[in-house]
Amino acid sequence: MSASNSWGNRLYRGEVSYDFIGKQKRWYTISGALLLVSIVSLVVFGLNFTLDFRGGSQFDIKSPTASTKTITDSVSAIVKDPQVQTSSDTSGRHVIVKTTPLSSDQLSKVREAIAADAGQKDNPNAVTVTLVSGSWGHEITQKAITGLVIFVALVMLYLAIFYEWKMALSGIIALIHDLVITAGIYALIGFEVSPATVIGFLTILGYSLYDTVVVFDKVRENTKGLGSTKTDQTYTQSANLAVNQTLIRSLNTSLIALIPVAALLFAGTVVSGGAGVLQDLALALLVGIAVGTYSSIFIATPLLADLKEREPEMRTLKRKATGAQAKAAARAERNAVPTQDRLAGEYPGDAEDLEAAAAGEVRDVPRGPRNQPVRGDRGRNRPSGKRR
Repeated sequence: MSASNSWGNRLYRGEVSYDFIGKQKRWYTISGALLLVSIVSLVVFGLNFTLDFRGGSQFDIKSPTASTKTITDSVSAIVKDPQVQTSSDTSGRHVIVKTTPLSSDQLSKVREAIAADAGQKDNPNAVTVTLVSGSWGHEITQKAITGLVIFVALVMLYLAIFYEWKMALSGIIALIHDLVITAGIYALIGFEVSPATVIGFLTILGYSLYDTVVVFDKVRENTKGLGSTKTDQTYTQSANLAVNQTLIRSLNTSLIALIPVAALLFAGTVVSGGAGVLQDLALALLVGIAVGTYSSIFIATPLLADLKEREPEMRTLKRKATGAQAKAAARAERNAVPTQDRLAGEYPGDAEDLEAAAAGEVRDVPRGPRNQPVRGDRGRNRPSGKRR
C-alpha cells in the first residue's frame, strides 16, 4: 500500500485528524483579505473585456516576420491604445490588432499601416477587418448574468430540499466567494474577459458546488442521530471528521481536473501563440478550480458548523459531549498510570504487597478483625448462673 493511501485510510478512520473547522477564524481572515483585494482590484482596475463585450474593430494579417512593436507604434499614431498580439494556427503566424470603434477613414488608415508594416504595402486587402458591435457584447453579458442567477437559485433549491437550508446558505456563500476572488484575480493581473471566460466561470461554479456537496453529504452521514442516539461528539467534531474523510478525494479530484486544464492552457498559450478561446477558457478553469477546492474545505463546512452550533439542540449536545469527553480523558489519564504507582498513592499496604510478590516473597501481613456483625443478644441476655 502506498504512503498516500495509508495516510488517506488513517484520515478516514480518524486515526489522523486535522482541525480544519476549529481554526475557522484563520480561514475567514485569509478569505476576507482575498475578498478585500479582489473587490479593490475590481473597483480600481476593472475587468479587461474583449471586443466581444465592449465592441470595436479587429485587424488580422498573416505574417511570419511582422514586428508587433512596429505595428503598435504605427497604429498608435492613428488610434489610442491599440492591442497588438500574435497567434498561430495551422495556416501560420498571425498578427491581431484590436482597437476601439473607428470611423471609415480611421479604418482605412489603420489597415494600410498594418499592411505596410507587414511587408504588404501594395495589398491592404491582406488585412482582414472584423467589426464587433457593443450591443452584441451587452446582450451576451445580460444572458450570462441571467444564467448565473438561475443557476444560483436552482442550487439553493436543491440543497434546501435534499439537505437543509443552512447547507444551502453555506454553499451559496462559498460560490460567491469563489466568483469574487476569481474575478478579482482577473482584474488584478489584467487577464482578458471573453465569452469563453464567462463559460469558464460558470463551469468552475458547478465544480465548486460538486466538491462542496460531496463534503456536505459526508457531514450529513456523520451527524445523523446527533443529540438523540449519539452524544459523544459535537456537530463541529463530526463535521471536521467529514472534511478529513473527504480530503484525499478532494485533492485527487482537483489534481486530476487540473491536468487537462494545464494541457489546454499550454495549447492556448504556447501552441496558439497566446491568444484565443483555449487560453481564456483554461485560465478561468485553472484559477477557479484552485479557489473552489479551497472554499469547499475551508469556507463552506466551517460556515455550516458555525450555523448549526447556534441551534439550542446543538448547544445542549456540546455541553453533554464536552462533559463526556472530559470524563473519558480523565479516565484514560488515570489508566495510563502504572497500577503499582496508582495504589501507592491510595493504598500503601497493597503497593508493598505488589512489590513483595514481584520479588517472589510471601509476606505475613497482620490482618485486623474480620468485619462481621456483632450479635448484641449473645451472652448479654442469657441468665446468670452455671450452665447445665
